[in-house]
Amino acid sequence: MDEIIKEYSNDELTIVWKPGKCIHSGICVKLLPEVYNPKDKPWIRIKNTDTQQLKDQIAKCPSGALSYYMNDQNNKESKSLDTRVEVLPNGPLLIYGTLKVQDKEGNIEVKNKTTAFCRCGASNNKPYCDGSHLKVNFKD
Repeated sequence: MDEIIKEYSNDELTIVWKPGKCIHSGICVKLLPEVYNPKDKPWIRIKNTDTQQLKDQIAKCPSGALSYYMNDQNNKESKSLDTRVEVLPNGPLLIYGTLKVQDKEGNIEVKNKTTAFCRCGASNNKPYCDGSHLKVNFKD
């Protein structure tokens, strides 16, 4: 099955959304409700804020479902992320930075930006969060 990828652009930046990776944490909606509204079609209204606010919000996406690239090909923006760990209340453990995750078979996967690890035990995509904490009403 092909991965669904949608793009939303303004003059400077293009948001890339991969709905299959989304864990529905709602951080995007909480931080920029004027941009992200799941009830609207399209649900992302990129022109409702400035580029810096979009970049700041996308950096906080716990699943990596939202990313961006700069439209100016001469702008080779890259940002080195320090490793940081955050525990989301009633949700996943977020690791910010570049990680090498080794599974039980010894396969290594490189994860960039933000990785959400399951804390509730209900994920069908362990060790990663798939949003199941919402279904099982995980509290911690």
